[in-house]
Amino acid sequence: MAADAPIALDGFLDEETIPGDLHGSTARLRLTVSPTDERTDEMILPCTVADPALAHAAIHDLVPGDKLRVTGYLHLPRTPGEPMWLAVTTLAVLDTAPLLTDPASVATAVLERYGPYACWLDADTTGVDVFTETGTWVGTAPEPDAIGALLEAFEHRQAPNGE
Repeated sequence: MAADAPIALDGFLDEETIPGDLHGSTARLRLTVSPTDERTDEMILPCTVADPALAHAAIHDLVPGDKLRVTGYLHLPRTPGEPMWLAVTTLAVLDTAPLLTDPASVATAVLERYGPYACWLDADTTGVDVFTETGTWVGTAPEPDAIGALLEAFEHRQAPNGE
């Protein structure tokens, strides 16, 4: 692959997309890329969208939790003070974020991704609801520190012959 060839990455939008300028003709977003089920392989990649039509769509149509496929050019830092970022040329929504039945709960709740799992954390409760990315119910962890044990037990139940 040529050094100046575009790359394609799949990831999740974990926070709101913001305008890159006063007119909204550019957009900025942070994509959480998790190529494996290992949390240590995750990375948060800053992205910019310079095409005005694509930027408008990114600002107004994307919501946190959306699974995206972005294609663009990776800009690596040349000095320690420069950031690494992806100049996005195409963007596609692979899967939309789950809809909330109670919009008031958005103020106190967060949707977190753990590899192929989605966790719903609400500041008003200690329990954490956990689903697979396909929507299969995993269970409720009694507190955030117990998510790992819940996921391990779920994966053990799902393994063939208890492996």
